[in-house]
Amino acid sequence: MTRLDQLSQRGRDFLGARQAIMAGAMTWVSERHLVSAISNAGGFGVIACGSMTPALLDAEIAATRALTDKPFGVNLITLHPAMMELIGVCARHGVSHIVLAGGLPSGAAIAAIKAAGAKLMCFAPTAALARKLVRSGVDAIIIEGSEAGGHIGPVSLGVLAQEILPVITDVPVFVAGGIGRGAAIAAWLEMGASGVQLGTRFAASAESVAHANFKKAFFRASARDAVASVQIDPRLPVIPVRALKNAGTEAFTAKQREIAEAVDRGAMDLAAGQLAIEHYWAGALRRAVVDGDIENGSLMAGQSVGMVTREQPVAEIIAELVAEADAALHSRASPFESAA
Repeated sequence: MTRLDQLSQRGRDFLGARQAIMAGAMTWVSERHLVSAISNAGGFGVIACGSMTPALLDAEIAATRALTDKPFGVNLITLHPAMMELIGVCARHGVSHIVLAGGLPSGAAIAAIKAAGAKLMCFAPTAALARKLVRSGVDAIIIEGSEAGGHIGPVSLGVLAQEILPVITDVPVFVAGGIGRGAAIAAWLEMGASGVQLGTRFAASAESVAHANFKKAFFRASARDAVASVQIDPRLPVIPVRALKNAGTEAFTAKQREIAEAVDRGAMDLAAGQLAIEHYWAGALRRAVVDGDIENGSLMAGQSVGMVTREQPVAEIIAELVAEADAALHSRASPFESAA
């Protein structure tokens, strides 16, 4: 067994995959083709349910199952109004892993997932919340740093990992945010992570259904082009979104001002304002990913985007990451370990 296999054993066993490499769930991108390709290549694909109806999720799971006999997961947003129905759809299909994102899951949701026999994964932005989730029955934790693309928290993965990995040992912990090379995977595994989650590299892969314009924007971008959105009005707590700078970035700033003014006039309450902002992001992302409007759409990308320079098949990406991780670990092995 290689050093990489030893370090990733817990994560591989948990996922049921050859490699402890998860794919981030990206709305409009993480669908049947990409998810099945990642699982077939030895990684672990995750369907992004987003705002899908139960019927749409039912069809997407069935279509993914037709393309792979390997394990894959489904990412559900905790605030989805049909949350319990979506869990029911996953249960009927025997989905092995469910990832909950977007807030603290309810006790009812956790109980339903556990009753279905699925393994439950949740995001934790702090050590205290990670402990609480584990006590509530969560089977694995994901910690995602601010380097990631899409909706992000305020703290980098380097800090989160130092805070959380030493204290969460009862369950596997997967790390995410800014990971673009296998050497980084090796380092996180050595630090105590059970596996990693990547999104940006897979978003621009050959199997990704994202528009060619969307992928080309990734190939041209550097890390500093992936910027976090700015909150204009503290009354409208907007979760920052990391995306490539374009006209859409400025449009979002203007949209926040427009909504804040509507709240001031009494034409809209705060809850409706926050919902309008989330709807804006969903529409802007679709314009970029599906329609290829890279000027006005949202080009959600992590800071690892500078390491995405060309379109590669998923299998090639995973093989490259594994080879790089193996090489990094081998270079740090003692002469005795190398001889063994």
